[in-house]
Amino acid sequence: MQRRSVLLGLLGLPLLASAVEGDPLPSVMWDYHHQRLLNNEPFVFDERVKVSVPPFAEDSRQVPVEIDARALPGRFSRMLLWAELNPIPRVFSLRASAELVPLLAIRIRVEQATPIRAALLGEDGVWHVGSAWIDAAGGGCTAPSVVRAQPGWEERLGQVLGRSFARRDNNRLRVQISHPMDNGLVGGIPEFYLDRAELRSTTGEVLASFELFPAISENPTLTMEVRGHPHTVLWLHDNNGNEFEAGL
Repeated sequence: MQRRSVLLGLLGLPLLASAVEGDPLPSVMWDYHHQRLLNNEPFVFDERVKVSVPPFAEDSRQVPVEIDARALPGRFSRMLLWAELNPIPRVFSLRASAELVPLLAIRIRVEQATPIRAALLGEDGVWHVGSAWIDAAGGGCTAPSVVRAQPGWEERLGQVLGRSFARRDNNRLRVQISHPMDNGLVGGIPEFYLDRAELRSTTGEVLASFELFPAISENPTLTMEVRGHPHTVLWLHDNNGNEFEAGL
């Protein structure tokens, strides 16, 4: 037993040694995702990008994640969110206008305990990265669909429930969209998920443009905040070509 413990410890040493200096977690996957998602562009681990998750995923299919980077100076143009050890790591990629506040919440799936990363591209041309760790029993990405077990889910496909709430000079938007968000990892069920979304003003200006991935939970929920714009329109598209639109 003692020899086995020593061997396991030695096997773990290369993994720890390969972690990036300054990583608050750390994670051996950072270099891979830095190259694949951030194109090896300059970055800094930044405590001002706060990523909030529960300490343990009670339901691995519905894990709330909040990103709050309001402490960053200036504006940001892009935001990425990913779960490093998920089979489908990417959650979303966002292009933002100046009217979008760097505050966003969403629910995701996690397959196992994993680092959660949010990266914002600032005016300085540097990706500012926030990190959080979530523990999980696992299986959130490969669990059978709850939505598909509900009668009449097809009739509710694309239904948007949500409102806009005034918050001083801003407006906070909270929405839930009826969609199974199938990720293709459950036997016999192909990918069927929302892949694009735009938040638009009533005059058609794009305030936020999302590329979405099936790491997002079934019946996805989304919270955003915009400066001004008490009335907005949410446009959605899925990978089967369906389009949906709702005024908030």
